[in-house]
Amino acid sequence: MQQSKNKYSFNQSISKFIKYLKPYYVWLVLAILFAVVGTICSIIGPNKIGEITNIIEENVMTNTAIDLASIAKIGILLVVLYGISAVFSYLQGYIMTDVVQRATKRMRTDIYAKINKLPLAYYDSHTFGDTLSRVTNDVDTIGLSFNQATVQLISGVTLLLGALVMMFVTAWQLALVALVCVPVGYLLLALILKFSQKYFTDQQKQLGEINGIVEETFSGHNVVTVFNAKDKMKNKFNGTNTKLYKSQYKSQFVSGIMMPVMQFVGNLGYVLVCIVGGVLYLNGQIQIGAIISFIIYIKLFTQPLATIAQSVSSMQSVAAASGRVFEFLEEKEMPKDNAKLYLENVKGDVKFEDVKFGYNQDKLIIKGFSAHAKAGQKIALVAPTGAGKTTLVNLLMKFYDIDSGDIKIDDISIKDLSRENVHKLFGMVLQDTWQFEGTIYDNIAFNTKDATKKDVVEACKKVGLDHYIRTLPQGYDTVLDDTVSLSAGQKQLLTIARAMVHNAPLLILDEATSNVDTRTELIIAKAMDELSKGKTSFVIAHRLSTIKNADQIWVLEDGKVAESGTHDELMNLNGRYAELYNSQF
Repeated sequence: MQQSKNKYSFNQSISKFIKYLKPYYVWLVLAILFAVVGTICSIIGPNKIGEITNIIEENVMTNTAIDLASIAKIGILLVVLYGISAVFSYLQGYIMTDVVQRATKRMRTDIYAKINKLPLAYYDSHTFGDTLSRVTNDVDTIGLSFNQATVQLISGVTLLLGALVMMFVTAWQLALVALVCVPVGYLLLALILKFSQKYFTDQQKQLGEINGIVEETFSGHNVVTVFNAKDKMKNKFNGTNTKLYKSQYKSQFVSGIMMPVMQFVGNLGYVLVCIVGGVLYLNGQIQIGAIISFIIYIKLFTQPLATIAQSVSSMQSVAAASGRVFEFLEEKEMPKDNAKLYLENVKGDVKFEDVKFGYNQDKLIIKGFSAHAKAGQKIALVAPTGAGKTTLVNLLMKFYDIDSGDIKIDDISIKDLSRENVHKLFGMVLQDTWQFEGTIYDNIAFNTKDATKKDVVEACKKVGLDHYIRTLPQGYDTVLDDTVSLSAGQKQLLTIARAMVHNAPLLILDEATSNVDTRTELIIAKAMDELSKGKTSFVIAHRLSTIKNADQIWVLEDGKVAESGTHDELMNLNGRYAELYNSQF
């Protein structure tokens, strides 16, 4: 299974995410407006504090009573300004949180929709854990980091620009001194950003890989235990976990340098302002209130430098995670159906006409396959492992598009039918069983809207599952979860009952009896014979004893039909089928 590398740069990833937020631009603008207004209110404050200082200084120097009325007016104005600032800051944070949560919800929805549009070939080359990581880890990283970074960035930039303006208004000489340090700080910030981005990208990749390892280890836990491979899998996990640790350590270490560097630059500017301000005051060029105001402004000016550095670090995580998400969303989808027809009331006549297909273009699996299954026939597909039996069924179900040739149902090409239409025509029982957490009834009547309780019970009786279900405390209303233990055979019987209830005109049985004992196999075979009446069925089975009563047996070899006929006809032929049959008995 391959792990995709993030093909987008920091700027490309952020640009794509900003475009993704287009439906929320109005709210984003409103949040920015609130941030600007709130920050402006807080920026005016130091100037008013300077005015209070000047009033007190003037009263002290002239030995007059302190003008408490003027100070009170300014004090009330400060309370109002800081109150407005607090309210607007809250509104900005609330709006940003709402926007980000809506965006991440939409992103998860888009990813889920994308999952259903991707061809099976994608999942053949990617781990489920990596895909799961994009839905969970990457989207969560985007939500948390972008919300934090945006609030900090908007406030920080507004505060930085506002403080700069007020610094020039208060004392332009000191403002020039403070600006000496800014280019140095941002140059260092740019260098750190360029160096650390690759570690954030690698961090998200390693998260995907570790999810893949955990998923495959737990899904195959019994196999791992039986083969005493715990140490091997543990070492594999530890190796990836170590890589994740290193990438996380490097990304956090390098990005962590930003804050101390920007604080150092800010403090350096603060020291220079204090020295130069003292000299200007002694020379009578500025008032003490201006110095007090400027000291507050220089703090307000340097504080955003550290905040912006932190937000840039968060944006690196956003870029790495969103790059992986958009890479997934832009994966090549299954070709759109050219559905010209909708097939109903199917008889079940199926024709394969010179079908050719390969998972890779340079290596064909099915090589000019031609055969005809008449309506109502039971067709058995026999071949050694890897000869293309399951591939042929996948093509029939339109899970993959054939390279050339055609497959027709009732003389209608499946190329002219939608995938949904084709899938509706088939009932399927696979070797790998599937169930979800829900009642037994819900599992059997899965997505068959007109299924009644009677239909479900009748199907379970036919497969021999009814007696076991009635021994459960809640019967058919028993919820299948960790507390209900079904054997492998019972799970298979449940999926067979599901296919019976679905009652499609065409059936596919892929090793449907592989997980049951001989006695249960006979019960299923009897039920399948009844189920198959009036339906065209395709049976894949390694146990050749289960297909002796098939109407036609197709023996596949080298991607073609090597032999075809009934069991007796093929045995009399004494060819490939007879060889396979005799090797089992």
